[in-house]
Amino acid sequence: MATDLREAIARDLEPVKPLWRPSVRALTIAPLAVAIVLAVPLLTFFRSDLGAIGFVRAWGFSIGQAFAGLVIVAAGFRESIPGRALSRAALLCTVAAGFATPVALLILTSSSFDVGPQQGRSLVEGLGCFRTSAIAAVPALIVAAVLAARAFPLRPGVAGALYGLGCGLIADGGLRLYCEYSAPLHVLFAHGGAVVGSMMAGAVIAMIVAPR
Repeated sequence: MATDLREAIARDLEPVKPLWRPSVRALTIAPLAVAIVLAVPLLTFFRSDLGAIGFVRAWGFSIGQAFAGLVIVAAGFRESIPGRALSRAALLCTVAAGFATPVALLILTSSSFDVGPQQGRSLVEGLGCFRTSAIAAVPALIVAAVLAARAFPLRPGVAGALYGLGCGLIADGGLRLYCEYSAPLHVLFAHGGAVVGSMMAGAVIAMIVAPR
């Protein structure tokens, strides 16, 4: 019986390609992240106050937010490796830092928080920003899902939520070069809603594509 079992296992063994470290796999998405940040304003338009806020607060902060998104994507890739799952405290800190990043950059960028859509245009403008950011996150989300699934995650929903959050932050980094609104309601529901939507989409996609 034991001999038969060993022979069955031996017949099933096949060489496998080594898995890259989470940070290295996240860096493979970096060119795509740059393309997303650039594409959002280039395919629409640049915010009218781009010159007033300066290069660092505009481009520098957007690039920094995209980098933060890549760090969280790497955390999702680590979570997808059996035996390297993040602790509950680490998960909470990562998610909290992810949502705090765009809020902090908004505070550092805006001189006032009363710039918003014209009366009667709140819903239309909000849906426009939400749609733009959500669509921009899709390419990175697909690539991240494929890379994470190969690691055989034991908690695919958690891993997907992490890299979905990271991809949402990358897309929002491009959105802030396009949208100049600082009104809390607009930012919370249109911009933040798109990031939350990307996070939820990542969790769902991860559970669908995870190896059984």
